[in-house]
Amino acid sequence: MNDAGHEMQRQAVDSWQVIRNRLGLISLSFLLVFATAAIITYIMPRKYRGRVEMKIERLTNKVQVFNRGAEEFMAGDVVIKNEFESITKPETLYPVVDKLELQGRWALPTRQAALAKLRSNLDTQSSVRSDFVVIEYYDQDPALAAEVANAVASSYMTQRIDIESKQKSEALERMGKQIAEQEQLRDQARLKMQEAKKKAGIVGDWMPGGGPSITPGATIQTTEDSMVVSREQALLQADLEVQSLSAEMEQLSSLSADDLVTRASGLRLENPNVASMMAKYQELLVAREGLVQQGLGRRHPQVQGIDSQVSKYKELISGETKGHLQGLASRLEAAKKRRESLQAFNEGAKKDLLDQQSAFNEYKTAKDEVTYIEALLVKFKEKYSETNADLQLVKSPATIYAKAEVEPRPTKPNVAVNLSLGAVLGLMFGLGLAFFLEYMDTTVKSLDDVERFLGVPVLAVVPKDVGVLHRTSGFNPDAEAYRILRTNIEFNRRNPEANCITVTSGGAGEGKSTTLCNLATVCAQGGYSVLLIDADLRRPSLHRLFDVSNATGLTNYLMTPARLEEVVMRTPVDNLYFLPSGLLPADSAGILNSERMSELIADVKSRFDLVLIDSPPILGVSDASVLANEADMTMLVVQHRKLPRHMLMRVKQTVENVGGRVLGVVLNNVDVRSDSQYQYYTSYYTYYTPGNASAAGGEQPRRRRSRRAEAPAVAGAPSAPAAKSPRGDIF
Repeated sequence: MNDAGHEMQRQAVDSWQVIRNRLGLISLSFLLVFATAAIITYIMPRKYRGRVEMKIERLTNKVQVFNRGAEEFMAGDVVIKNEFESITKPETLYPVVDKLELQGRWALPTRQAALAKLRSNLDTQSSVRSDFVVIEYYDQDPALAAEVANAVASSYMTQRIDIESKQKSEALERMGKQIAEQEQLRDQARLKMQEAKKKAGIVGDWMPGGGPSITPGATIQTTEDSMVVSREQALLQADLEVQSLSAEMEQLSSLSADDLVTRASGLRLENPNVASMMAKYQELLVAREGLVQQGLGRRHPQVQGIDSQVSKYKELISGETKGHLQGLASRLEAAKKRRESLQAFNEGAKKDLLDQQSAFNEYKTAKDEVTYIEALLVKFKEKYSETNADLQLVKSPATIYAKAEVEPRPTKPNVAVNLSLGAVLGLMFGLGLAFFLEYMDTTVKSLDDVERFLGVPVLAVVPKDVGVLHRTSGFNPDAEAYRILRTNIEFNRRNPEANCITVTSGGAGEGKSTTLCNLATVCAQGGYSVLLIDADLRRPSLHRLFDVSNATGLTNYLMTPARLEEVVMRTPVDNLYFLPSGLLPADSAGILNSERMSELIADVKSRFDLVLIDSPPILGVSDASVLANEADMTMLVVQHRKLPRHMLMRVKQTVENVGGRVLGVVLNNVDVRSDSQYQYYTSYYTYYTPGNASAAGGEQPRRRRSRRAEAPAVAGAPSAPAAKSPRGDIF
């Protein structure tokens, strides 16, 4: 299993341990809450239910001239939600109060008070995916509960019918005004259309100039339109003719007389003989050129004869070309005049046509407006008739599927639900309180807490309610915890000569005296010679555990020259000696911090195998600090779930600050039955039978210190015995 799995398992075990440790608190919280729920349920008045099931119809409150079905469908859920909310509104409930005379029946001072009581006992429910609504009313009178529920449903339907009728009447009134306004607009549009028709010169369905009057949206096409188009085409031809003649005149005017004669064949001359003359002229030129090439001169009779003929033809051709130029000029002038005439005529015709077109467009626009207003007026009148008929035929705003009937048994309180809820809340409250207190609890709860915060080992875990061992006879399984403590002390003593241990705690009542007494008993039974010193000069208690008097003891020895043998007592346990506290002095810290106390500790360390000193709580009392400094080691007794962790740290620091050494911690008064983590320390205590108890209790210590008999006596103290056996007498 990975680390996450181990962590989850550890948390689960810790949570279960918290529940086990605080099971009493959880049970008490559960019982208190459950009992409270049961008592409240018992004293609650029994109420009967009146239940009405109905379906709200999706009626349209607003009258619409034009169909907008998609918007109505999208707003349907909102309409149903609004209608559902209106059931509990005062407009719906006040008629119920007045109709059933609830104010007088309930003996209430005002209608508002009756309305408040009605609403407090009224419950409405709606389904998300349907139009069904449930109305429930609760009252101690079963007949009244059913009557009120039915009255609420009836009041809602009446109120909604009134609203529907009022809205439709207002809509009809508005639509009547709109129809009158539309008729007035239609009459104005018709007058405007007649004026435009008269202006355009339209008679009936025919226009002047030929052709029918067009419908709205069509185009105009008359005889005058065709004439204007043909005149425009003639004007275009005249322009082209003028341009062509002008270009030809410019080209011919730039040529010389010889060039005109040469290019006469390419001109469109009117005389058909020009072509034959040009042919003869070309032949004469060729013949003359041939004579010249033969060597004949210009004065040769043949050459002169040809030249005279060439000149004759040249004059004839030149005359023809000049006549052609004059004809072109005349044609150009005539073409220009014709173009100007056509242009002037077309401009006037176009102006008249545009004026006629503008007048007709006005007529067409006016006619379109009349058509639109008349169509809209028809729709208004149709909707008006439909709404008027709908107003006469009243539709039910809701359908009741189940009326309220008198129920034989009360519905409230629901005993099973209330008790179940009380049980769940009680359990949750108990668990929450347990975990909250566990979170706020900073006391020592486990061995890990001690070892983690103090850094010292836990020497033993002592179960709860352990008595004094030497007062019991026979086998006692509780002694095993102290045997474990004795063994751990042996293993944790680094110096074998360190045999003086003081036992202290952080506060009073943590069981250090009982722990010390039982430890001394177990050590003595194990073969150690043990001296138990009651140095708690504030509140001594060890003498009561041995049923002896503390009139003579430690203080007598420290304050008088008494001998040790005079103040030390034997106990019923073999090898166990006891030094009571003696009379309580005024300054106990001064007595314990004396040189005689140091001599006493040195003396008894040499006489006994183990010296155990019971000291006061170390916090707030200086006596324990003195003893911690004098003793070889200090053992802390911590009661389970009593001392906060920071106080435990202060205990350790106090011991170390005075030069003491903390041997370890005894976790005392542990409830091993409810805390599973400690059961491993005590689960085998009862395994041993009384027959085996002698074997378990007869074990011998691992080492004996017989050499202590050879230690010299301290001055002023009783002499140590010359020799002592493991179970022999010390004095």
